[in-house]
Amino acid sequence: MTHTPVKLTFEQYLEYDDGTDNRYELFDGELRPVPSESELNSWIAQYLGRKLETFVTMRQVKLQKLDLAVPVFPRMPLNRQPDLTVVRPEHIQQMAKLGKMAITLDMAPPQLVVEVVSPYRNQKDENYQRDYTDKVHQYQERGIPEYWIVDPQARLVTVLVLVNGRYQATEFTGSQRIVSRIFPELKLTAAQVLQAK
Repeated sequence: MTHTPVKLTFEQYLEYDDGTDNRYELFDGELRPVPSESELNSWIAQYLGRKLETFVTMRQVKLQKLDLAVPVFPRMPLNRQPDLTVVRPEHIQQMAKLGKMAITLDMAPPQLVVEVVSPYRNQKDENYQRDYTDKVHQYQERGIPEYWIVDPQARLVTVLVLVNGRYQATEFTGSQRIVSRIFPELKLTAAQVLQAK
């Protein structure tokens, strides 16, 4: 945790620059460093992003480094930096006006968020809990229509679709074709995403 003299707001966080390439999440006004992504996780996000670019403009597909403001829950950050985010067309102009690659709470939620799970020891591990529990609550509350959890360790892609304000999850493995409400024409299997070839 990086202690700041005063508790930062999300707007102040967006202006913060410590002169490094470090990434942070904002917890109760304090900065917490975000660990670097593994090469595999980054590659899976990049591979999936390229596949999704056939359905939206390239500028709508953001890999990491996009700050997404989320509702506050105890012991959870005020922002997330998803591995992959598909933003709405209007977000491009809104972010240009803001001068930051960020989606604030007063903007519409992105169309899709994808998280690639970092290695974990068990289901109580922080990496597992962050993507499978914490972010589910925050993304659901934020009203994000679709959230994918790509888990290379479990060889599983979970697609969560927002239905009447609650996520409904469907799991895909192996040669099963991933079904997306946002991208119904997508022809991609769980194995293709997990192998990212």
